[in-house]
Amino acid sequence: MAGPVNDTTDAPPCPPPPAIQPQPRLMRVPPGAVDTHCHVIGLPPDYPFVAGRSYTPPGASPAAYIDLLDTMGMTYGVLTQVSVHGTDNRLLVEALTANRARLRGIAVLGLGASDAERATLQAAGVVGLRLNVLYGGGIGFDRVEAYGALCKEMGWHLQFLIDAGELPKIASQLAKLPVPFLIDHMGHFPTSRGVDSEGFQTLLALVRDGAWARLSGAYRTTVQGPPYDDTVPFAQALVDAAPERCVWGSDWPHVANWGAMMTVADLLDLLARWVPDEELRRRILVDNPHRLFGFEA
Repeated sequence: MAGPVNDTTDAPPCPPPPAIQPQPRLMRVPPGAVDTHCHVIGLPPDYPFVAGRSYTPPGASPAAYIDLLDTMGMTYGVLTQVSVHGTDNRLLVEALTANRARLRGIAVLGLGASDAERATLQAAGVVGLRLNVLYGGGIGFDRVEAYGALCKEMGWHLQFLIDAGELPKIASQLAKLPVPFLIDHMGHFPTSRGVDSEGFQTLLALVRDGAWARLSGAYRTTVQGPPYDDTVPFAQALVDAAPERCVWGSDWPHVANWGAMMTVADLLDLLARWVPDEELRRRILVDNPHRLFGFEA
């Protein structure tokens, strides 16, 4: 994969998240809650973007994300390496190191990475790797078995950003992985396909058999737009399939979103509609992510 460069690509700029973030209205965020998916983004020339990326994001600093967690009343967060930085995990490591008690990380790493680089990531608080075939700058699925072996060696898990329509082709590979794995953004496909589509039914089967699912990205899957009523059946089906293996993520700062821009409070209020039961929401926000990402109780 091409490394980061200071290019002038035509990848379209995407808007920033709202500057003012209110608190949720429909739910109380429980103590110990984890936002399991966000990104920090540096800007060139200090943090170059990859050539061939799909979008050009604004900066999103670690300090701004910590402020967001505090505003939402969330205790912990998980930083996922953003695709535009490719395998240059420097900002991720810096953010984790500066906030070791509150943050964990998901890196993007080539199979040829040195032992020293792997050790640096692990020491900083990286607990998993992401494979991404949807946005330029990610790493694809052609070496999934090798990544499974690497994660087993490191004590990490795998996360996949994939359109659920592709899952029937690789479900047997995923089922053989020697480490836990998570499917991002509820399968990242348009809700117009329906809950009975082969891809989503394959996702449900994988989740029942041990996979994890992230309840997130409603604005990426909706065809109706806010308030994302069309996403409710999908989220509830995943929770019904394995309530002990569902987690929630804000996806802040909502890169590659050119539609309606929501606040994180909007997304937490949507979680209250996806999961009306308060105790079940607590499991999704606290118990489940503590197990997967290694946060203290």
